[in-house]
Amino acid sequence: MTDATPLPVTAGVDGSTTALHAARWAAAEAEFRGAPLRLVYVTKTPHGSTEDYAEDVRHAHSALHQAQAEVEAAGSAVTVDTAVISGPPADALIAESTAAQMMCVGSVGIGRYARSILGSTAADLAEKAHCPVAVIRPDAGGGDQAVNWIVVAVTDQPDNDDVVEQAMREAALRHLPVLALGDSSAPESLRRQLLLWRERFPDVHIYPIDNRAEVTHFLRKHDEPVLLAVIGGRHADQVAQIVGHGHSAFRHTATSALVVR
Repeated sequence: MTDATPLPVTAGVDGSTTALHAARWAAAEAEFRGAPLRLVYVTKTPHGSTEDYAEDVRHAHSALHQAQAEVEAAGSAVTVDTAVISGPPADALIAESTAAQMMCVGSVGIGRYARSILGSTAADLAEKAHCPVAVIRPDAGGGDQAVNWIVVAVTDQPDNDDVVEQAMREAALRHLPVLALGDSSAPESLRRQLLLWRERFPDVHIYPIDNRAEVTHFLRKHDEPVLLAVIGGRHADQVAQIVGHGHSAFRHTATSALVVR
C-alpha cells in the first residue's frame, strides 16, 4: 500500500511576467512541501467566434509551456502538471482551490478580465478560496535590500496559531526573518508565545514589535522592506491594501500577501 499523492500547489498563469513570478513562488512552495506543482490557464468561456477561442487556447498552451520552462530553469525539483480550464477566471480558480494545498496568483489577476489596482480575480480568490492563497507582486524577489521581512500579527484569536505557523514556514523556506506584531497592552503574552515559536523554529529569527497586532497598521506606519505579509482569512479583504501597486496608502511597493485558512 502506498501513500496517497499530496494535493498540489497550484498557480494560475496567463503569460504575464507577474504570473511567472507566481509560478516560481508556487514551485518553491511545492518543493518545500514535497507536493506536485499544478499550472493552470483559464480561457475565456467559449461563446465568441471559433477563431478567437482557438487563439485563446493556443495562447494558453504557450503560457503554460513558458511557465513550466521558467520553473525548470530555476532548478525546482517538482513534478509539474499543466491544465487549460474554462472561466470565468475567479470561479474556475476557486473551484481549483478545493483540491489544492495552496493557490498562487499574480497580484493583477489572471487574464484579460482583471486589470484594476488589485486584479478582481486575485481579490475574489483571496476572499473565497478553500485553501491558503498567495498573491504575489511582480517585483517580489527581494531586490537589493539587505534584509527583507515576513510580517505576521501574533494574537489570541482562535485561528492565529495557523497563521503564525505558516509565517514561520515561509521564513524557513525563504531564509528570512519574521517581524511578530503584538499588542502593546499584553507584552508578556507576546513574549510567552514567541518562546514557543522559537522552540519549534529554531533557525528562524523572530523579532517582536508592539504594534497593535495589525499588519496593515504596521505597513502604513513603517518603511522596512517587507517581502510577505501573512494574514488570516478573516482579513482577506485587506489584500488589496497590502499589494496595491502603488495605489495603497502604504510606503511599500513589493509586498506580497499570503491569506491562511
